[in-house]
Amino acid sequence: MELRVLRYFLMVAREENITKAAQALHVTQPTLSRQLAQLEEELEVKLFHRKSHHIELTEEGILLRRRAQEMMQLSEIIKDELSGIGEELSGKVAIGAGELKSMDQLAEIIAAFHEDYPLVEFEMFSGNSEGIKFRMDQGLLGLGLLIEPVEIEKYDFVRMSALERWGVLVPTSHPLAQKETILASDLANQALIVSKSASIHSELKSWFGEYGQELDIVSTYNLLYNSAMLMRKKIGLGLSLELHSSYEGLTFVPLEPELNLSSVLVWKANQVNSPTVSKFIAFAQKYIKGISS
Repeated sequence: MELRVLRYFLMVAREENITKAAQALHVTQPTLSRQLAQLEEELEVKLFHRKSHHIELTEEGILLRRRAQEMMQLSEIIKDELSGIGEELSGKVAIGAGELKSMDQLAEIIAAFHEDYPLVEFEMFSGNSEGIKFRMDQGLLGLGLLIEPVEIEKYDFVRMSALERWGVLVPTSHPLAQKETILASDLANQALIVSKSASIHSELKSWFGEYGQELDIVSTYNLLYNSAMLMRKKIGLGLSLELHSSYEGLTFVPLEPELNLSSVLVWKANQVNSPTVSKFIAFAQKYIKGISS
């Protein structure tokens, strides 16, 4: 299966029309049709439903589109990694990060690295820990900024110096918004919006103690912004991390006793990285060690 043919397939899937795809690819329509027929023959599946004026992907075609997109992205990553092998460092560093306060420190590291190596490009992916780890396993990300707990045995890591503080996002008109801290008992009978992460659920349940069985969870989130809109509409109070950003109409109140978790910058253990990614990892380790010392 050639990458060229997969590019043809993705263009046809996008355009939903052989003629338009052929024009975009600068090939003849018979050539494109023949390549697609050979691809279906090679895979022994039907990839398209051919209609009178357009074509639609079959279930097998939808699956191939997803895998083909991943293969195209991996091919670009390989090119970027190999381009970093030369006298002047270049290439790409792909990093996944959650919505964490320590992203500020990571941004400092990236800025300092960029001063030394201006030809290196950074690709940022925002997501929760599960999504980031999945993309790292697929080879689509070189590093991830994750909140602990993390299955560290799979990764090498450096711990960020900032702690991530948990609290509650409360509508400013809510009585709890006037408190300096919020206790577990304050939340026992409240509708709550919480992170969908299983490991975070475990940490929060431990913090709630005897009140952990009385929680009324009305919604979960992987990233906070959209769920903050639900909090503003008073659908529920949001258990969240304290961030540098703020949300209009909501007040962050920390938990008591405090619940602070560490975050870590991780990369796959026992993996050969590109020179560019390896250089960035070494740079980040030295940078964070210098802050901590």
